[in-house]
Amino acid sequence: MRLWRRTHLGTEAERAAFRTLHTASLASPALREGLTADSAERAIRHLRNLLGSPALALTDTESLLAWDGVGDHHAAGALDLAEATLERGTTRLSERGELTCAVPGCELRTAVVSPLLVEDRPIGTLQVYAPVPTASLARAADEVATWVSGQLDLAELAASRHRLMQAEVRALRAQISPHFVYNSLTAIASFVRTDPDRARELLLDFADFTRYSFRRLGDFTTLEEEMGSIERYLVLEQARFGDRLTVTLRVAPEVLPVTIPVLSLQPLVENAVRHGLAPKAEPGSVRIEARDLDREAVITIEDDGVGEDPEKIRRALAGDSTAESVGLANVDERLRSTFGDDYGLVVETAPGAGTRVVVRVPKYAPGVRP
Repeated sequence: MRLWRRTHLGTEAERAAFRTLHTASLASPALREGLTADSAERAIRHLRNLLGSPALALTDTESLLAWDGVGDHHAAGALDLAEATLERGTTRLSERGELTCAVPGCELRTAVVSPLLVEDRPIGTLQVYAPVPTASLARAADEVATWVSGQLDLAELAASRHRLMQAEVRALRAQISPHFVYNSLTAIASFVRTDPDRARELLLDFADFTRYSFRRLGDFTTLEEEMGSIERYLVLEQARFGDRLTVTLRVAPEVLPVTIPVLSLQPLVENAVRHGLAPKAEPGSVRIEARDLDREAVITIEDDGVGEDPEKIRRALAGDSTAESVGLANVDERLRSTFGDDYGLVVETAPGAGTRVVVRVPKYAPGVRP
């Protein structure tokens, strides 16, 4: 049996690099939430360990967010140091007289103050306190501030993505047809005298459908919840179309817990009914199937309606706002933004041949949950 010796753990330089990367990884999750008092408190100890300094402070443009280390009596002057640095926009050493101290034995005599930037806009400072100023300390503070700024940039990118997805969902909600609302209520009213029990059930379905469509519970939902809303939508449309609309719905139980962007399937079903089947003189059908395929769920929405020009669909998915298929483009963009470019819509259609839309989603994606 061969014994492992200490040298197999790597050189001292390699171990130092690992310790540095590990310490940085401990600070990263908090910084990915943006620069707040809470995130600063959780990250600052790891940042001070990264720099090996006696004390460290984090500020935004208006207040001290966190202090870690010795000499916290200097915290009161941190904002003044921040203001001077933010005006200049570059890393600077505290000047003589800026860090005076009357506390016996205090080792803090200098500070390196670096700006924190998001999209080249200063939003705060990282302040490293030490006994004496050195060029290596200034370089290290500047590098760490650049790394912290990168993490904050990613936080802003994630926040922007979240705002974009919310805006896209609001756009889909705004597209819920007033004609659908009117026709649903008219269909319900037609049953009030002839079949009051069915009218009551349809009214409950209508209430549940609108509640789901306009809810404010985040960016994601489960396939089970989305399918429930789709089923209620189709019940309402069947009340309107009667025997002209046939629905087939098959969902594998294994994929019901899968997380998807909210309102990512419902608009596709609405398109099938409104643009595929409603213009058709003869009876039509819509078939929805959700299958379990190894690590993915595959959802197929198919109608035998009037179909569409494939070029028009291609332009819509490419972002052409004149193609009159904003709902398709909206869903496609949100799927790609959430799961990656491999998970956009696949649309098969032709005039007179109906439409088939295939959606693939991973059963699990990091950070994606209802």
